Amino acid sequence: MLLGGVLLAVQALQLAGALDLPAGSCAFEESTCDFDSVFEFLPWILNEEGHYIYVDTSFAKQGEKAVLLSSDVQTEEWSCLRLVYQITTSSGSPSEPSRLNLYVRFDDESFDRLLWSAKEPSDSWLIASLDLQNSSKKFKILIEGVLGHGNTASIALFEIKITTGYCIECDFEENHLCGFVNRWNPNVNWFVGGGNMRNSHSILPQDHTFRSELGHYMYVDSVYVTHYQEVAQLISPVTTAPMSGCLLFYYQLQQGNDSIFSVYTRDAAGLYEEIWKMGNPGNADWNLAEVEFSAPYPMEVIFEVAFNGPKGGYVALDDISFSPVPCQNQTERPFSAVEASCNFEEDLCNFYQDKEGPGWTRVKVKPNMHRAGDHTSGLGYFLMANTKFTSQPGYIGRLYGPSLPGNWQYCLRFYYAIYGFLKMSDTLAVYIFEENHMVQDKIWSVLESPRGVWMQAEITFKKPMPTKVVFMSLCKSFWDCGLVALDDITIELGSCSSPEKLPTPPGECTFEQDECAFTQERRNRSSWHRRRGETPTSYTGPKGDHTTGVGYYMYIEASHMVYGQKARLLSRPLRGVTGKHCLTLFYHMYGAGTGLLNVYLKKEGDSEESLLWRRKGEQSISWLRVLIEYTCERRHQIIFEAIRGVSIRSDIAIDDVKFQAGSCAEMEDITQHSSGYSEDLNEIEY
Repeated sequence: MLLGGVLLAVQALQLAGALDLPAGSCAFEESTCDFDSVFEFLPWILNEEGHYIYVDTSFAKQGEKAVLLSSDVQTEEWSCLRLVYQITTSSGSPSEPSRLNLYVRFDDESFDRLLWSAKEPSDSWLIASLDLQNSSKKFKILIEGVLGHGNTASIALFEIKITTGYCIECDFEENHLCGFVNRWNPNVNWFVGGGNMRNSHSILPQDHTFRSELGHYMYVDSVYVTHYQEVAQLISPVTTAPMSGCLLFYYQLQQGNDSIFSVYTRDAAGLYEEIWKMGNPGNADWNLAEVEFSAPYPMEVIFEVAFNGPKGGYVALDDISFSPVPCQNQTERPFSAVEASCNFEEDLCNFYQDKEGPGWTRVKVKPNMHRAGDHTSGLGYFLMANTKFTSQPGYIGRLYGPSLPGNWQYCLRFYYAIYGFLKMSDTLAVYIFEENHMVQDKIWSVLESPRGVWMQAEITFKKPMPTKVVFMSLCKSFWDCGLVALDDITIELGSCSSPEKLPTPPGECTFEQDECAFTQERRNRSSWHRRRGETPTSYTGPKGDHTTGVGYYMYIEASHMVYGQKARLLSRPLRGVTGKHCLTLFYHMYGAGTGLLNVYLKKEGDSEESLLWRRKGEQSISWLRVLIEYTCERRHQIIFEAIRGVSIRSDIAIDDVKFQAGSCAEMEDITQHSSGYSEDLNEIEY
């Protein structure tokens, strides 16, 4: 249980410099500053006595929303956005709780990016701390409150403030304590020291920030300890953007202190890692600690003190700061996700094979009705291990990845396809090769899989020593060998299934959870349908989706339609912006009677639709990628229209739709230049 109100004084924030608040900030004392309620939605109400704004069910219905939009904000230096809020609801657990969302809106994007979301009710004010990376691009902050079930549901905002610096930094001078919280313990806890605080039996020091009794710091006292090694924890806000560098803080211990003072990191899965431990207690004054710190994925920093008895004195902490420069001059190269990944379009990237012979061959397949192309675009290169040509059973084709620094958690993702094996078990395996000990540890292998379908594999692993990922193909018997295909290998820091990950951005849709924000003109048997696996009719439609091989996609079932009948899937309304936009999607048009797939642009207020792209007839047994570039400065929608062909073998499918700001040329695949088949690329301006 985290003590959010009593020990850390989270409830009351008083802004002394309210008149000098930076852009994107507001204390809601007498107005909403440079924030405005968006006219199309409910208004945020300013409390009659000031101090906060709110929306509640006294004047609104469940499901209605209130939206607050800031003026332009720019963070040329790394900044921290802190939001003080409260969500309340009726007693019980509502099936549809209220939700508070915070988005950033860039001028050149037609959708808003979700930065943070909360739905947990509370009887006190809570603090959300969000890191904003330095950027030259201007943006707006959009705060959305969506009311849930209940007669007394409400959402309130006390303050939003943007300050230069990192969210894990704190001098403990403000009442909100930068979002740091104490983990409640009946006997030992972190308290605020300095100022007028005189509730300790120990003689406490002056703070480090001001070197006077006016300043504040955090301290923990052993006077109430009753058990051996009782622990007090002070927990930082969760990092929300990757960072790496030097964590600095000042600490002071009472002489003769019998305690253990440590600093840990804790990830979203609850895994602790010690990054610093006090050795020599130092002098009686404030001591500076410098700790190498890296948070490539969401983490908390935990300052922990363990006392061995009630005479351990106190430990004080002040002026936590962070620098993106390492504490010491280091020669070790930082991890690069780009260097550790490969789609094999140009070469093997930083992957290589052992000296026993090239078991893996880089190949490509032209669009056809018999053999699937690569996973990246359907038209490019991938790796193939052909065990039919091996002279004896056993492992062939050892593919080594680049060296990975030790003691980090990694997420390995890749796509594979299996052909021809009677028994699929262990036909492809992944090993971790520890370079220092020459040890190989198997972390994954194929058990059973649909044949001829690109399947996604996800593996989370962590090793203390530098390692390499090794892909191996296996032929157990001379009479049972086949083909193993491999493509789109990515290695990133963090867990593959981190619970801290935000929902898919509104500009992307994989159809894994639902139809996202897409709608249909009508819903019946001849509409677009969300499906996984093969379509019911043979010799048409995909065998699996493009995202994972076992997920969902959208398709038309031709057997429920007549020749020439249309099904239309509409995007949510998109904001008109200046500049180019790139729409990326994967489509599947396999079947002798395949009809047409059209993509239209519909501008608000216009009765006519503009054709952006079209494909007619059977194209390939593979998922193919198309990039469609367009510009539109008015509010608009994108429409996917599938038209049934001459026979029931006319299923058409789409998957992995993505809207991006900028030119499609930035996302074009090398296959457009190196192959005889140019990937679909349209450029249309309206």
